[in-house]
Amino acid sequence: MRSIRFGTRAGARISLPVARARRVSLTRTSSPRRPRYDYTAVGHVTVDVLADGSRRPGGGAFYSALQAARLGQRTLVITRGVPAEVEALLRPYVGELELRMLAAPVTTTLQSSGDGGPQRLLAWAGPIGVPRELDTAILHLAPVARETAPQWHGRVAFVGLTAQGLVRTWAREGARLEQRALAPDEVPHRCDAVVISEAERESAAALEREGDALVAITRAAGPTLVASARAQPFEVRVPQTGEVRDDVGAGDVFAAALFTALARGEDPRAAVELAHAAAAVRIAGEGAGAIGDDRAIGSRLERVRLRAGRPSR
Repeated sequence: MRSIRFGTRAGARISLPVARARRVSLTRTSSPRRPRYDYTAVGHVTVDVLADGSRRPGGGAFYSALQAARLGQRTLVITRGVPAEVEALLRPYVGELELRMLAAPVTTTLQSSGDGGPQRLLAWAGPIGVPRELDTAILHLAPVARETAPQWHGRVAFVGLTAQGLVRTWAREGARLEQRALAPDEVPHRCDAVVISEAERESAAALEREGDALVAITRAAGPTLVASARAQPFEVRVPQTGEVRDDVGAGDVFAAALFTALARGEDPRAAVELAHAAAAVRIAGEGAGAIGDDRAIGSRLERVRLRAGRPSR
């Protein structure tokens, strides 16, 4: 696995510069030193082919990592694909993300119908394998199409999972992505929080049966259900938003904000409210550029609380 800087030959052992932004230490008090990264996302950075034929970067690892970076965190993406192609896709985000790549003959490519229907998997970059030498406060397993492993090696304080990619299957390249049941041995050996959609819950049932993670089940505009083996389930209402211009990546943005808040020690209800605010900022604009920073998300959350007659924090 190799680190690259955009604009250099693949395989150069140098890294992308990290943006000069307010940094947030997520190191637990018991930790002897601060981890090298605050947030590490593992999953395919994808080529998303839109209905009009245009192409843009996608994948849960990309969207969640960019949200984490805009919350001031030192962020790493571990992915697999064609280095030059991924470099070109992510060029607008130079300075925000650090990238570590496994080279592959193709980059995972998804085609959207544009009407909210199933996506097609046009190309798959292959498995990422077991990440090694991790040194991160938050590890986010963010598979697109079953490329991540349930193990890792290194120092990790908090583990989050977005399960959509684990329950996907496809007959061949070019076929539609379908759902299949998650096997117990595919459940990560440790997980602190999981985000799944209501549509994925049945397929991902092993996550709730096999572990004791906090599970946030999103329901689009409906209330988010929060379940845990250690507490009674509860719902958090999704505040009314304005026009939805583009919701691609909203679930990944939600997850990044949720994991960040939980790793900081936030109460789960407050963490979900913050995640709702992050998703609302994202869908108010178009593309990854609409992902908000801590100021935009905080402002959104404060407005919601004021409308509800609750004091701001």
